[in-house]
Amino acid sequence: MTQIKFGTDGWRGLIADDFTFDNVRRVAGAIASYVLKHEDPAHGVVIGYDTRFLSDHAARAAAQVIADAGIPVVLANDYVPTPAVSYNVKKMGAAGGVMVTSSHNPWNWNGVKFKAKFGGSATPTIMKMIEDELEQTQDRGHEQLPSFARPGRAGAPVPTLERAPAKIEDVDLKPAYAEAICQFADLNLIRKANFKFAIDSMYGSGRGVLPGIFDKNGIRYVAIRQEVNPLFPGINPEPILPHVALLQETVVKEECHAGLVTDGDADRIGAVAEDGSFVDSHKCMSVLLNWLLVRKKWPGDVVRAFNTTGMMDRIASKYGRKLHECSIGFKYIADLMMEHEILIGGEESGGIGYGRFLPERDGILNALLLANVMAEEGKPLGQLVADLHISDEMKNGAIHRAADPQTTKLGAYPILRKENRDGVKFYLDAPKHGNGADAWVLFRASGTERMLRCYVEAATPELVEEILGSGEGFVRQG
Repeated sequence: MTQIKFGTDGWRGLIADDFTFDNVRRVAGAIASYVLKHEDPAHGVVIGYDTRFLSDHAARAAAQVIADAGIPVVLANDYVPTPAVSYNVKKMGAAGGVMVTSSHNPWNWNGVKFKAKFGGSATPTIMKMIEDELEQTQDRGHEQLPSFARPGRAGAPVPTLERAPAKIEDVDLKPAYAEAICQFADLNLIRKANFKFAIDSMYGSGRGVLPGIFDKNGIRYVAIRQEVNPLFPGINPEPILPHVALLQETVVKEECHAGLVTDGDADRIGAVAEDGSFVDSHKCMSVLLNWLLVRKKWPGDVVRAFNTTGMMDRIASKYGRKLHECSIGFKYIADLMMEHEILIGGEESGGIGYGRFLPERDGILNALLLANVMAEEGKPLGQLVADLHISDEMKNGAIHRAADPQTTKLGAYPILRKENRDGVKFYLDAPKHGNGADAWVLFRASGTERMLRCYVEAATPELVEEILGSGEGFVRQG
């Protein structure tokens, strides 16, 4: 039997090689076993699927296995965003959710995600339980599987053990989800701002959702790559360069104020500024965090994966919010959302979620919120990104003051000497390294963007942080 391993958000494999109907049934059987042992099976399981090749058939195969285990199934009647599955799990009080997708992977991949009953990425503990169910059958033949997970002949029923088969109900999962996310954005304000947006679904399961919301509310937009094409021609459905090239061209050609793009299952966000430049997830998160703290004043801590921008640290610190750093994978952010009041949590791949909605990534919700930020600030997206950086006046003024002979102290520490080779470097009278070397800080202005870099070396991490803080204060005091 093929070895099935779960990654940070479920199982993925090559179609017809690893991702086969037999293996989908094995994963569904493990999920059914988990639900029977650890949840209330009467609450049922919600199942959705994306636009990939055979996703709808694989979802129905998984639904049949779970229903044959005696667990009621609500099955999406159309392609659906992953966060819509998560929302409906929570709304319906289901025992869990299954999403057939491999997210942003190339066209010849597919996979299965599991969503916990709280409406988000299953915690590491839950994923381990499902993996344990799989491991019990990993090295055995089909005759050793629970009978509800054994492959049956095409069109033939799969036998059951003790529980009578449950029903499979086909349901449109999108309307309730769309209504829910609209509660978080001021659509009337977005309409009045009269910005024009380009919307790119990358041939994925977010197709039609954001355009439908904009149509209903009279918001101007153009939409691309909304059709179903499981080959994802010319791209991987990942909202990063170079796959957003068509969106960049569209924004410039159609004179849009921003481009908003979601990945293959619409749980991740990417964006394009009005000049066609790509706005990565780090900047999207920072724009959203700054707006939430300044305008919305929502309570809660901030979470970021450890490969994510330190800009979030600085914004959180400025407004007195605690920041948590976690491992890569949204399930770790979801875990923290179960334990703490979390305002926003994000990762480098474009997955951003909010504790007051769901412990789940949501590309479409984030597209709405970015549009809301633009409307409230009265600025196109590129200007919002530029506002995150210091002005040229502040940048050049800091370098001038650093070079001034009258600047003899940084924070609590006297400046022993300066070097002006490439920027201005202070050697500080601070605790020394074990080898006797001085602590130092270098201020260097970028020649290509509105940025001033601050480099620090000191005896301890705590001292580095202290000097960095003093350095930022020095820059901003002018």
